[in-house]
Amino acid sequence: MNQELAIQTIQRKSLHLELVECLQRLIIGGDLAPGSKVPEKELCAQFGVSRTPLREALKVLASDGLIKLEPNRGAWVTLVTVSEVEEVFPVLGALEALSGELACKSISDDEITGVRALHEQMLHAYESRDLDSYFSINQKIHRAILLAARNDTLATSCQALSLRMQRARYLANMTEGRWHYAVQEHEKIMEYLADRNGKMLAETLLAHMDAKRLSVVQWLETQDRTADHT
Repeated sequence: MNQELAIQTIQRKSLHLELVECLQRLIIGGDLAPGSKVPEKELCAQFGVSRTPLREALKVLASDGLIKLEPNRGAWVTLVTVSEVEEVFPVLGALEALSGELACKSISDDEITGVRALHEQMLHAYESRDLDSYFSINQKIHRAILLAARNDTLATSCQALSLRMQRARYLANMTEGRWHYAVQEHEKIMEYLADRNGKMLAETLLAHMDAKRLSVVQWLETQDRTADHT
């Protein structure tokens, strides 16, 4: 009996996490647009779940800052604002820089080989102009460096902020010039990681995040100006 209960609990937890991840993807990818109402009924039908697990997943997204829950009005996708980007990116950049510095002290040769393989995949996505794959592999690279830092507190803090900013980076148009520059930055990141040069990797990651901040802010300001003229 106890074993059955344990299995059921794990299954419910798995469903909960899967729902959270599915909703995250919809928001980050823009399928659930910023400022839009979350269509709970349609999502329940799409995922084959009842309102209860969906709403529990929405609470998690609300704590991550992706969703706003309003009494008697339901759930809404939060807007990405310039002020939020300007507030979060410097903190995220500092955390990424620290993760790079710590990673260089503890990363294994096998882990470096793994990151290098991801880097090669990312370059192939860039050459193919496959932006979706590029973003996905890019996140895996930053995640691998973060995990190599061997600091759970840092990983938790960085992941929470990164999630909030992922959709901003995804929604912002990646110009050809910015994309080329981002790839060059990642070449340096790979070089300094392989050399275990923590100081230079930290500086490069900080500059990398600041360039992303500027790119996102410029896109948001363009969107605001467009909206003002419509």
